[in-house]
Parts: sequence; C-alpha cells; structure tokens
Amino acid sequence: MNLLTMVMQLLQGMVITTEVFVLTLLFSLPLGLVVSFGRMSKNGLLRILTKFYISVMRGTPLMLQMIVVYFAPYYVFGVKIASSYRFIAVIMAFSINYAAYFAEIYRGGIEAVAVGQYEAAKVLGYNRFQTFFKIVMPQVIKHILPAVTNETITLVKDTSLAFAISVAEMFTLAKQIAAAQTTIMPLMVAGLFYYIFNLAVAAGMEALEKKLSYYR
Repeated sequence: MNLLTMVMQLLQGMVITTEVFVLTLLFSLPLGLVVSFGRMSKNGLLRILTKFYISVMRGTPLMLQMIVVYFAPYYVFGVKIASSYRFIAVIMAFSINYAAYFAEIYRGGIEAVAVGQYEAAKVLGYNRFQTFFKIVMPQVIKHILPAVTNETITLVKDTSLAFAISVAEMFTLAKQIAAAQTTIMPLMVAGLFYYIFNLAVAAGMEALEKKLSYYR
C-alpha cells in the first residue's frame, strides 16, 4: 500500500473522528451549562443528584461509560441492538461525560463573577434571565475559555476510544492498516493528523480569546 492510499483511508476515518468531536461539543456544552445550574441550585436534592452525576462521570473511565451506554438497552430493556446504534452510543457517552467536566468549568466561571455585578444589574432593572445572559455569561465565557480549550483538545484525542464499541474512527483504521501491513507508518500519520487537528482547535480558541480580551 502506497502512502497516498494510506492517507486517503485514514481521511475516511478522520470524517468519523470529526463527527464525534463536533457532535460531542454540540450536545455537551449546553448540557454542561444545565448541569452546572443544578450543581448550584438551592434545591438540596437536585444539588446532590447533579453532584453524584458529576462524580460518576469523572470517576469512571469513558470507555466503560461507552460500553454501558451501548449494552444497557439490551441488558436492561431486552431491546435488540442495531449496528447503527454504535455511533449513537458513542455520541451519548461522550456527551454526558464531557458535560460533567464542562459543568464544573461553568460553575467555576459563574462563581467567579462578583456579587456586585448582580446588584448593579438589579438596579438597572434587569430580570434574572437578562442578568445572566447579558452580563454574567459574557464574563463567564472569557474566564473559562482556557479551561474549555484544554478539555476540547483532550476530546480530540479521546475520540480514539470509540474503538471500544467498534466504531471505526481514524485511529482504529490506522491500527488495522498497521497490523495488515506490519508497519507503524499508519500510526505515525494518524498521530500527525491528530496534531494538526489540535493545532487548528487551539488556534481557533486562541483567536476567540484575543477577540474577547477587549480590556487588554
């Protein structure tokens, strides 16, 4: 197999990797915000439940969570698992896992906003919804971007865990080609692809940080 053919095959897997990455962010970022509200809720039961959820998601391996999400419909409800469910299970597992991490990042950012900001908004006649989304949230985004960037870069690499339930993303294809051709070259090329992907993500997040650093 020549290098061009190998690269083209890996690019097919890169499409799956990119889909997992994008869909996970699409679902986990807003879900993390909702979970952070529960974590800071005045309702004791809701606060305990969300704290337990975060503890489980951060305290158990993502690979195990994928396996549970994939096999739960069969073992819990007796539902036959379709092969198309593999990709859905990956997205679900990744989303609920990363939502727990993003929830704590959001919480840290929200609690970092001075109480005086809320009081000033109240004086100006803002309701709670307006206060949060017009005054608090823009400041939170500025504060949490470095932490979100770290998690996003980690997500790019974690997509390789999808092999646990036989979703053929790029690294899985690289391992298959390497085994068939008895060479580590596909793994090196895959590593380069991950590096370029992360460079692009880091550059995009850095540009966003600079755009929001309007007081510097």
